[in-house]
Amino acid sequence: MRYEFNAVGETQESPRWQAHSAPFPRRTHTCGALTAEDVDRTVVLTGWLVPKGRVSKKLSFFGLRDSYGTTQLVADARSCSPELLAAMRDVPEESTVLVEGLVRQRPESQRRDNPAGHVEVIVKSFTLLNPADRNMPFMPFDTQNLANEDLRLRYRYLDLRRTELTTNLKKRSDVAFLVRSTLHAEGFTEVETPMLLNSTPEGAREYLVPTRVKQSSSDGPAQPMFYALSQSPQQPKQLLVASGAVDRYFQLARCFRDEDGRKDRQPEFTQVDLEMAWVSWGRPPSNDATSQDPWRIGGHEVREVVETVIRRIWRKTEGIELESRFRVMTYDEAMGKYGSDKPDLRFRLEIQDITPRLREPIRSALEARGEIVEVLSVTAHPDHAPFHRSSREVELPPGVERLEVKSGVDSNWLNQSQTIRRILSGSDHVLDASDLNASLGLTSGGSVWLATRSRRPEGGWTPLGRLRIALSEAAQRSGDLVLSDDPKFLWVTEFPLFTRADEDKEFLAHGRWSSSHHPFTAPMYEDIEKMYAGCIEEVRGQHYDLVLNGVEIGGGSVRVHDAAMQEYIFKYVLQLDKKERISFNHLLHALRCGAPPHGGFAFGFDRLMAILCRTSSIRDVIAFPKTAAGTDLLFKSPSPSTAEVLAQYALRRHS
Repeated sequence: MRYEFNAVGETQESPRWQAHSAPFPRRTHTCGALTAEDVDRTVVLTGWLVPKGRVSKKLSFFGLRDSYGTTQLVADARSCSPELLAAMRDVPEESTVLVEGLVRQRPESQRRDNPAGHVEVIVKSFTLLNPADRNMPFMPFDTQNLANEDLRLRYRYLDLRRTELTTNLKKRSDVAFLVRSTLHAEGFTEVETPMLLNSTPEGAREYLVPTRVKQSSSDGPAQPMFYALSQSPQQPKQLLVASGAVDRYFQLARCFRDEDGRKDRQPEFTQVDLEMAWVSWGRPPSNDATSQDPWRIGGHEVREVVETVIRRIWRKTEGIELESRFRVMTYDEAMGKYGSDKPDLRFRLEIQDITPRLREPIRSALEARGEIVEVLSVTAHPDHAPFHRSSREVELPPGVERLEVKSGVDSNWLNQSQTIRRILSGSDHVLDASDLNASLGLTSGGSVWLATRSRRPEGGWTPLGRLRIALSEAAQRSGDLVLSDDPKFLWVTEFPLFTRADEDKEFLAHGRWSSSHHPFTAPMYEDIEKMYAGCIEEVRGQHYDLVLNGVEIGGGSVRVHDAAMQEYIFKYVLQLDKKERISFNHLLHALRCGAPPHGGFAFGFDRLMAILCRTSSIRDVIAFPKTAAGTDLLFKSPSPSTAEVLAQYALRRHS
């Protein structure tokens, strides 16, 4: 039977555990709102009932949980009827109930330092609003026996009841509000841009959306027509600023990319998107003649806004005052010292280029190959102590060789290198590494990892950069290294403007040059002539990435505002064909209509929230995420369609 119970045991019967579809009083408080000031008040609470323990035949404790917190309920035979007590004990876990009761102070030894943790409610009556199935897939409050992630994603509406996820979503909302309020204060205008656009070769795979809209032509059979979901608002925001209607634009934009599944990516994601008109080129001005600001590109107005937003987020949500200026490092320095374009600066283990310290004939051989030799060493230096044990456990990345130092003055490690021997083409030349040993601080028992790479770094990692991270992760697993949570923000600038296509972009570039980021990034002023002279690999871009503790959280650039330069990049550098270039005609025409110099930035909002919520998975900060493979286990997408539906879009299945 289902009951509405009051304190004296009066009951109203109906079929057992049926949803309550009748009037009931509104709640007076949320489960996280009660304090000592509410003691002796009669309150009405609603929430999910969680059994906590049966003390005796006449006394039971329950938890009543909502999205604000949990309140302890006391069902005592002295204050309620035996029938009420028995019925509450029999209610299925995770059922929603309404409770009326009296607030009292909890005994001092039982008080908890959490919302409503100092009080409890003596139940006088309760109404079962909606019973839960007794055979639920899992119990969200049972965090000790957490169900596997696929099951939790399939029943995400249950998983979201976990306090951790509830807290994450609230924090996400708070940070979004902070971002909006800060940007409004900085003079930005929030504008929504289209999600349904035309397909263009910007560098990432797109989602195509078929439409029943037909071309205005009666010739031949109907051709399927497609929109492309926005990879980012890149072109719309540039056109918006070019129009002059908005001087400073922003939005929390939904973006879509049909990329291969990765742990830290989602096919649909949110970014905080910015664009500013009148962004300057070149080194920022300084009143200090001795200033050595390493920011040598344009866009310092964007830099100031981004740092303002980040500082406010950390001040309000973390209680941390960040430095007034974030550190700046060039791409070449980051790749040279740390082997990554998003270096983690929380541990001191640096890569060293030993090429200048090598003697002939190896230096000439390396120069002829366009390569350098780098080493990463674990020595007796105190900064290296955490890595001694992990150095024996890591798996070597491709192209990396490990060598042992058996004596502080023993140079055999260099002569024993197979990499060096290959460079010398089998020569029996004996190399003296005594100077190297001294400069590297190598002593007996030390380890050296050696690898060659192109003199000009490419991509986001070098072989020793991957090893550096592997050593750190192994040292953390063994407990030898504990990384600080202190936020170490870093700007990385002066990226190569163009690269040979990586696997993600090869399907578009077909062996040609591709844009390292996107084709609208402006070259550094000093390298413009190199671009026109055909020295493409030497051209640096006015691009800037913001990195936090080894994670890229955003990036942006100064844009090309010269239509002739943009057309040259499309035609002669990227070698887009006529059809590909036509897809950018609207942008080129806007640039010819007096577009101001402009630049922008975009935060990866999901990744930023994962950092703030201290979780390794961005799925923990998204209400309804996809799996790493891009599938939605809750809504069962993607899914095939019927031949009848496909025919409406002039599509058909392959037989």
